[in-house]
Amino acid sequence: MEKSFDPNSAAALGTGIFGLPFKESDSALVYLPVPWEATASYGGGTAKAPSAIFQASCQVDLCDGDILKPYEPGLFCLPESKKIKEWNKTAKAAAQKIISNGGDVSKNKVLKKSLDLVNALSEKLNQEVYQESRRILDAKKILAIIGGDHSTPYGAIKAAAEKFPGLGLLHFDAHHDLRKAYEGFTHSHASILYNVLETIPVSRLVQVGIRDFCEEEADYARKKSAQVSVFYDSQIKAALFSGEPWIGIVSRIISQLPEKIWITFDIDGLDPRLCPNTGTPVPGGLDFDQAVYLIAQTVKSGRKIVGFDLNEVSPGSNSKNGEWDANVGARLLYKMTAWTLASLGLREIR
Repeated sequence: MEKSFDPNSAAALGTGIFGLPFKESDSALVYLPVPWEATASYGGGTAKAPSAIFQASCQVDLCDGDILKPYEPGLFCLPESKKIKEWNKTAKAAAQKIISNGGDVSKNKVLKKSLDLVNALSEKLNQEVYQESRRILDAKKILAIIGGDHSTPYGAIKAAAEKFPGLGLLHFDAHHDLRKAYEGFTHSHASILYNVLETIPVSRLVQVGIRDFCEEEADYARKKSAQVSVFYDSQIKAALFSGEPWIGIVSRIISQLPEKIWITFDIDGLDPRLCPNTGTPVPGGLDFDQAVYLIAQTVKSGRKIVGFDLNEVSPGSNSKNGEWDANVGARLLYKMTAWTLASLGLREIR
């Protein structure tokens, strides 16, 4: 870190994420932005999230109430890929034709070609994210993905599962994301966890806050119960309303996790007042402090967070109040970063 850096001052122009002066080479944790939202099926804008979160991060004070100086090991955000932006533009235009037709391409050769194009570009994205994730992990850096929609971390989770055998997933979301090729898109944002379970050797998937899903997804989760644990939002709220303390529910969630975990955090797992512009907001969900407390207790249990992703943050495609979503996203990103570093022994808990 530059000797002239003052963590108490405002972020200087031209500095990195959170106003920090680090380079990739001297950073312990590297953020990989993925500006992609090709299969967004309702609200849009998540492709703008990495840049919006980056800008909002410069308003985050660096002193954390739980972890001593989370920034000191070095935090660096890679530039957004122009190639991914172009793929997203092309794929999104093709996908919108299919989505507006209800996902039915069976009787339309033009739509079938569009579907093939979207799926091919999604595969290219996955491979690009995988290769870049491998590069970061091979350099002995901690990897964090900033999406984009929830399809974006697939390649990163694949790379992390190869690097850390026995890896488990702690998944915050309003949705199961267990649909098979939703609307025909093999790598839909609604299919990410289905694709992970079917193709990546993760030992455990623990889902928290789920409250909007189809019967097929619920049936699939039950079928995979030896590998999948679901803590539905309605069950969480019923326990809280009956007097069970949050620590008790948190302890039950953590008991399902293996030693090494990847956190995949869809912002719509939170109460939508915290993310009003996210693509598919659903009433209910966790409060910010509840989610952070769960992450903190996971770390205090001795489990290690080897990487994470934050996705579905949206500044809104036509919204004037999208700064709020980016602000919440940036602060959640910093808390996840702090607890990740603490879990790996790189920071001290206060």
